[in-house]
Amino acid sequence: MRNNLPIRLIKGFVIGASMLIPGASGGTMAIILGIYDDLIHAVSSLKEDVKTHGLLLVQYGVAGIAGILLLSGVILDLITAYPKPMLFLFLGAILGSIPALYKKATASVKIRKRNLSAVLIGALCGLLISLFPEGVFVFSEGFGVVSFIMLFLAGIVIAIALVLPGISASYILLMLGMYDLTLLAIKDFNLLFLTPLALGAIFGTFLTAGILEKEMHRHPQFTYLLIIGFMLGSLLEVFPGFPAGMEIVSCTGTFIIGLAAILWMQVCRKDALEV
Repeated sequence: MRNNLPIRLIKGFVIGASMLIPGASGGTMAIILGIYDDLIHAVSSLKEDVKTHGLLLVQYGVAGIAGILLLSGVILDLITAYPKPMLFLFLGAILGSIPALYKKATASVKIRKRNLSAVLIGALCGLLISLFPEGVFVFSEGFGVVSFIMLFLAGIVIAIALVLPGISASYILLMLGMYDLTLLAIKDFNLLFLTPLALGAIFGTFLTAGILEKEMHRHPQFTYLLIIGFMLGSLLEVFPGFPAGMEIVSCTGTFIIGLAAILWMQVCRKDALEV
């Protein structure tokens, strides 16, 4: 039942929508929805069974693109109008994602002491990324070969964030100074901008999926703890500062909504598996 087409389309749509949120990871959302392993395996094994794996990727991919296209304008407008409450919504979503990752880390064995260092390493990586200079990718209005190459390279970087749970593609866009620009391009359906970005993302996804699948089988606990650490380290970059006045109410509300929504998805998945 949970593998039929409507369910796949809904899950794909949710994953696509989550990619628009800085700090929220499409990979983590896929784990919460119980399809991450299937997606990674489909990408890394596409050559072995193009029909089966290709169909699955197309179904999730089309639904994910629909989520991005339909909600990009709404999210851009909300972030512009209510920046701090929206960032607290993202903070809640990030924190709500951690229990699912912790459950994956402890699925087969209790936490080993030697793997605890992964949390620290991940947190340091998250902090270092927050020091990445903004606006590295600057595009001229003429949009020539250089812009195409830069967008293609940016797509490869974003692909790593798409494949790795805990790393937000939108967060990477934010660090590259491309977040608003990309949302606007999606909203306006600017293919001149989106095509090289998408090509780079597709190339980077196939490049990294096989490596990640192997590492998650060899060192699953270390990998998931590393991702948890990264998410904790990235919280500082998303945190917009303490709200004041009436913003305290709105920021608290959006934080609770973000946290509750992600936790609710995890509970729904658990209930569905038990049925």
